[in-house]
Amino acid sequence: MTSALTLNTGAQMPILGLGTWKSSPGEVTEAIKAAILAGYRHIDGAYAYMNEEEVGAAVHAMIDQGVVKREELFIVSKLWSTFHERSLVRGACEKTLSDLKLDYLDLYLMHNPMGFKPGEEFLPLDAEGKVIPDNSTFLETWEEMEKLVDAGLVKAIGISNFNRSQIEAVLNKPGLKHKPANHQIECHPYLTQEKLINFCQSKGITVTAYSPLGSPDRPWAKPGDPSLLEDPKIRAIADKYKKTAAQILIRFHIDRNVVVIPKSIKPERIKENFQVFDFKLSKEDMNTIMSFNRNWRISSREWASNHKDFPLNAEY
Repeated sequence: MTSALTLNTGAQMPILGLGTWKSSPGEVTEAIKAAILAGYRHIDGAYAYMNEEEVGAAVHAMIDQGVVKREELFIVSKLWSTFHERSLVRGACEKTLSDLKLDYLDLYLMHNPMGFKPGEEFLPLDAEGKVIPDNSTFLETWEEMEKLVDAGLVKAIGISNFNRSQIEAVLNKPGLKHKPANHQIECHPYLTQEKLINFCQSKGITVTAYSPLGSPDRPWAKPGDPSLLEDPKIRAIADKYKKTAAQILIRFHIDRNVVVIPKSIKPERIKENFQVFDFKLSKEDMNTIMSFNRNWRISSREWASNHKDFPLNAEY
């Protein structure tokens, strides 16, 4: 049973990582310490999560205590959309490295294919509540990210929230130096992303699934939204394997060779979410879970639907 995927750079990316979106600065340090002690070696973060200093503090505490070495960890961050203009990319990466107090990232992703107006505002919106774009294209931004690899600031670069034609545009870019190594997308049984995952894997791009448990703590959850963790059909499969619903939802990705980054701040949950390497879902159960697809998105990004590079209008 594979516990890491090989990137197109030759590096090993642990197939299970700790997600840190919505982990508040006060909670994330202890969560990461608990994760590393439980065996996690992959930490997924981003500038946008506004907790990278605390992520760095936790990583360094574990290194200083001799629990783990830097080279055993796989640390991911993401370029936020207000830093897409050519002159801003390197500074954004350096800010993340300085917050994390690291010399390099294992993987740096373009958080979205869309560039937003640079400035103090994290999410610059117009009077209609729609995002204000910048003057960049994601291909220009990609070229600047390639320079980060050449400068040794990041070992690999990738993308997030792209659609197929946007990925093809990167792959077909004249003078491409570094192919995307990974594509991070929302994925769970209600949004199985079959076509997009097959496409990425066919091009040698690994896929990471975010919100694998359905992000029950998302701030915009509405009563009546479907709940993966409460789904009786998923619970029935969990009972069959004597596992939790969360463990089934995590293993579902591992059995598709998809990297998965469940988020928790509770040490006992963090530990439990890692106990997924002692079983495998049968083909029948995988097919059953795949059949739950309803193209339901947690992160629909309606506030960006006016952007020229909005990715979610395409079929995939």
